[in-house]
Amino acid sequence: MLERFTKNARAVVVQAREEAIRLGHRYIGTEHLLLALLKPEGGTAYTVLSGAGLDRDRVRTEVRRMVGGGEAVLGVAALGDEDAEALQAIGIDLPAVRAKIEEVFGPGALDFPGVPARRGLLHRRGKQPGRVPFTARAKKVLELAVREAVRRGQRYIGTEHLLLGLLREGHGLASVLITEAGLSLDDLRARTLAVLDEAA
Repeated sequence: MLERFTKNARAVVVQAREEAIRLGHRYIGTEHLLLALLKPEGGTAYTVLSGAGLDRDRVRTEVRRMVGGGEAVLGVAALGDEDAEALQAIGIDLPAVRAKIEEVFGPGALDFPGVPARRGLLHRRGKQPGRVPFTARAKKVLELAVREAVRRGQRYIGTEHLLLGLLREGHGLASVLITEAGLSLDDLRARTLAVLDEAA
């Protein structure tokens, strides 16, 4: 699928991963895709989003406020048996918390990215270096981006299609951030389609 992505669209996917790592998150969510689209490399999507008044620094601040930084995520992953017992004493079931996080963000969401894979007699196969998984919603955005391009009869997937996919998904943190900034998903979709029609 990525072979149909334009250079800028590929850069957005790479940048989303970098945003996730920079924030200390162990997954790539819709919020990371939004942050990546808010860079000038975001092309048409950047033009639409910044033209509507969405600011990358404010979005990042909101992501930190709503999700937290890596410290919180690392803290959950780093808790041991004694911590689990202490939390259980006050009514917090740590295995249930871990299970819910993996249910929402996918298996291995609490695994630390970038742990080198080790092989050999004494080492089991490990994680791939730098692997940060996409959430189900972020994967859906990529799938919807492809559908948007196909619907328009375009043989490539550009940043404008990624934005259309993000807006069409409509339930991830990116959508919450957009609407809390006072913007309408439908209005942004109409603006994006207008830019595409103008370019055609």
